[in-house]
Amino acid sequence: MRLPRSGAGWTIAVFGVLAVLLGALGLVWPEAQLRMLGFEVPETRAPGDYTGTFLTASSMASFNMGVYYLLAVATEWRAFYRFTVVFRLVTFTVFTLTVLADVAPDRFIGVALWEGAGAVATALGLRWDARRSAGGGGSAPNSTPSQVSGVSGGATSRAAAAGPATAAGTDR
Repeated sequence: MRLPRSGAGWTIAVFGVLAVLLGALGLVWPEAQLRMLGFEVPETRAPGDYTGTFLTASSMASFNMGVYYLLAVATEWRAFYRFTVVFRLVTFTVFTLTVLADVAPDRFIGVALWEGAGAVATALGLRWDARRSAGGGGSAPNSTPSQVSGVSGGATSRAAAAGPATAAGTDR
C-alpha cells in the first residue's frame, strides 16, 4: 500500500486505519470497546439482550469501512473524500443529538467529536490540496477511471475513457 499523496488523503488514511483497528478490537475484545464508549459491561446479559450481536455487526462495519477508506487513499479517489465530509458531519450531528437526548452516555460525545473533527480535517485538506494545485506548488492527483475501478486497460476503463455514450453501452 502506498502512502497518501495529498493532505486530504492523509486524513482519510488516519481514519481508515483507526476504523480497521477499532473494528478489529470490537470483534476480538468487545468488552473493551464497550468500556471505551462509556457503556456498562454487566457480568451476564439478560435473555433477549443482543448487545453482543449489535457490537459484532458494528465492529464488522467499522472494519469494512476502514478498508474502503484505505482503498480510496490507494486510488486517491477525491470524490470519495468529498463524500465523507458531508456524511461525517451528518454522523456528528446524529451522535451529538443522541447524547443530548440521553439515549447514549455523555462519554459517547467523543465519537461525535471524532467524526466532526475528521470531517473538518478532510475539508481543510481538500482545500489545501486545491490551493497547492492551483498555485503550481505541486499537484494533488485526481482519480482516473482505471484507478477507481482497479482495471488497467480493461473494457471498463476503455469505455469510461471513450466518453459517456460508449460507457453507457450505446455506440454511435
